[in-house]
Parts: sequence; structure tokens; C-alpha cells
Amino acid sequence: MAKALYKEIRNRFEGYSFLADVREQASDPMGLIRLQIQLLGDTLRKQIYQISDADRGAKMIEEMLQETKVLIILDDVDEHEQLNALAGDLNWFGPGSRIIVTTRDKRLRLGQVDENNIYCPEGLDNNQSLRLFSKHAFRRDQPRDDYRFLSGEMVKYADGLPLALEIWGSFLYHVKGKEKWEAALQQLKEVPHNDILKKLKISYDGLNSNEKT
Repeated sequence: MAKALYKEIRNRFEGYSFLADVREQASDPMGLIRLQIQLLGDTLRKQIYQISDADRGAKMIEEMLQETKVLIILDDVDEHEQLNALAGDLNWFGPGSRIIVTTRDKRLRLGQVDENNIYCPEGLDNNQSLRLFSKHAFRRDQPRDDYRFLSGEMVKYADGLPLALEIWGSFLYHVKGKEKWEAALQQLKEVPHNDILKKLKISYDGLNSNEKT
């Protein structure tokens, strides 16, 4: 959802950057610095070669983007430290800038963000989920009768998340035979229920390059 919005509105801004998987990248000791380099490189459209430390990087972002109207999306943030390093305050950026943060942690403190500006998307219901999954897995609105049970199990594990339904459906479209479907389902069952990113990766890694774009 955030990526689709980004593609739709980014040309309204002087600079823009989509920082994916912030949580995962920031777990690396140099992760925040690499994200800062990417943010500056994207928004300024020039190569940023080196930042000495995350505090210096935050200061550089503030100093270099104060007059620039930017769109920045921080995807999958789970620590306030990440926000401070990448977009500590709207005053860092020019008038009209927009900072969009996606997070799975409702406890994350978003500073002075007004609750009216926090959007919590609802998942699809079971019928909607089955229809979306079927469009990608079978190229039709409903599953084949002999795959209805397995499709229902896949839908249950997606928990109403459209991206999961699309990726799993596209992956399984190329998987022939119930035994292989059952093996794929077993892989999903072995992943903790709340680790949706790992579940997505299982299927995403199986897609061809055209389906990943």
C-alpha cells in the first residue's frame, strides 16, 4: 500500500525516497548510516559517499533538506531511534513535505504526530481474501474445487493482508500438484504467526523477476 502511494504521488515533490525494511536494515551496525546515505542520495539526486556516524547523518539531513519539499516513506519502523536518525522532525524539511511511516508496532512513539494522521488499515475479510488469492493463483475469482481447502488454509495464514495474498497466489500459480502446495503450506506453518515478513520472503524468493517488480 505504501509503495503504491509513493509511486502515485512522488512526482509532486522536489525530492523523494522510499526506505524499505528499516527495521531489518537498522539491525546491522552500519544500517542506519546506509539508510541516511540512501535518503540523501535519493532526495538530492546525487551520490553521498560517506557519513561518519548516525548523529552526523541526522544533522546532514536537517541541514541539506531544509529548503526541499520531500516525500519520504519509512517502511517497517520499530524503534524511535530509527525515526530520530532519518526524519526526527518535520522542520528538517521544506514546506509541504510529507513523511509517511509504516509500522507493525502500535506502541511505537511517533513523537508529535496527531492521532488523526495515523491510519490503521483493516485486513480483507475471508471472501475478499479468497477472491484476491484466487485471481493470482488460478487467474479466476474462485479456487478450483480440488484446491478449495488448501486455498482456504493459505488465506487463513495471510490474515487479510493483500500483499501476502498476492505474493503467495503468484508463487503458487507456478506450483503444480497438491503435494507441492501442501509442502508450501507446511513452510508457512513453521514460521511464527506474527512474522509476516518471513512468510512473504518464502514465496517472494520463488517468484520470477517480472513478478517481483
